[in-house]
Amino acid sequence: MAKTKADLENFSYHGDNLDDIFEDYEVMVNECPVGRSKRYGGFAFLAKNDDIFEAEQDYETFSVTPTMLLPDLEMGMPMIPIDVDPPEHTAYRKVLLPLFTPMNIAKLEPGMVETARKLAGEVVEAAAENGGVVDLSTTFARPLPTIIFSRLCGYPEDDWPKFDRWVDDVLYERTEHPEIARAASAEILRYFEGIISARKAEGGERNDLMDKIINARVDGRELTLDEMLSYSYLLFIAGLDTTAWGLRSSLWYLAQNPKAQQQLRENPDQIPAAVEEFLRTMSPVQAMARTCMRDTVVQGEEIKAGERVVLVFGAGNRDPEIFENPNEIQIDREDNRHLSFGGGPHRCLGSNLARKEMVIGIEEFLKQVPQFESAGGEVWHGVGPLTVRLIEE
Repeated sequence: MAKTKADLENFSYHGDNLDDIFEDYEVMVNECPVGRSKRYGGFAFLAKNDDIFEAEQDYETFSVTPTMLLPDLEMGMPMIPIDVDPPEHTAYRKVLLPLFTPMNIAKLEPGMVETARKLAGEVVEAAAENGGVVDLSTTFARPLPTIIFSRLCGYPEDDWPKFDRWVDDVLYERTEHPEIARAASAEILRYFEGIISARKAEGGERNDLMDKIINARVDGRELTLDEMLSYSYLLFIAGLDTTAWGLRSSLWYLAQNPKAQQQLRENPDQIPAAVEEFLRTMSPVQAMARTCMRDTVVQGEEIKAGERVVLVFGAGNRDPEIFENPNEIQIDREDNRHLSFGGGPHRCLGSNLARKEMVIGIEEFLKQVPQFESAGGEVWHGVGPLTVRLIEE
């Protein structure tokens, strides 16, 4: 049965709700560009691309406080810098900006290629040992960003195996089992408190993200321990999950679409455009929350001061006023002004890194791994298993 406006009263963008969320988006962009859901204490939502883009610029009306996430991660403090508005946000963002410039990301490319190539080889080996069947999530999509981002941050290599559990507990348990998310958040904060303490004791400098945080100056002062922990927590959660999701969903699509898979094998120069299209249609970030700071009107609908407002990026990415045939994945689509990295002052700091990881990951994967097809019937979203079968030529 087709979705209706009445179904949007229980709209959610978490967990199993993502299974058929594109049907919700179809109703939103065509019939209900501004609406309200009763979930998570109640919130208004914006679904049109232009309205979301404008709200992203207008932080005086649509503030990130108390947090962009709904429901809250309950870590006990705002996540710097995404939960802070300008002008404070600007000073916090500058601390990390130099490490995420295109020029600095380019320096990481050789390591990315080497890591992606090694993991792709392990995919083939794992499939050979299991009758041609392999889980691309655990063998490729998840370890690639974990290794790359952990090296950039300076996390000890021996600690990498436990990172995925923490991320899963925080992001994928918080709506149904918030106690699990709180426990994982506490573990993560203790972990980074230990790293910060050890780094300070050893002295010296390293050219990594943890070093930048520990030695940062904001408005001429050192960061407090809480600020360092907040920075570290955000980078950890955002850096490990979103790119893994992006890689997994891209491979999910290619496993079910042999024609597109072959097109990218024969035309690797099209992979960057394909990545943008995968991000548009299967974004790791489907929505982010704001708080309305003053009475305002969007699309003729009044939103009151104090209301929580969700910017539904996933719907805006399928707005027919912006994208021709918006529900079709066209891997050679041009002029792809998607919202998957947000916009305005809070636009994703790591967008250059994420794009590069996805492009290199898919390039190296298709170079080394033979034709593959879906073997498990898993859903498009998340970072769970992705079972495929390699096809012998």
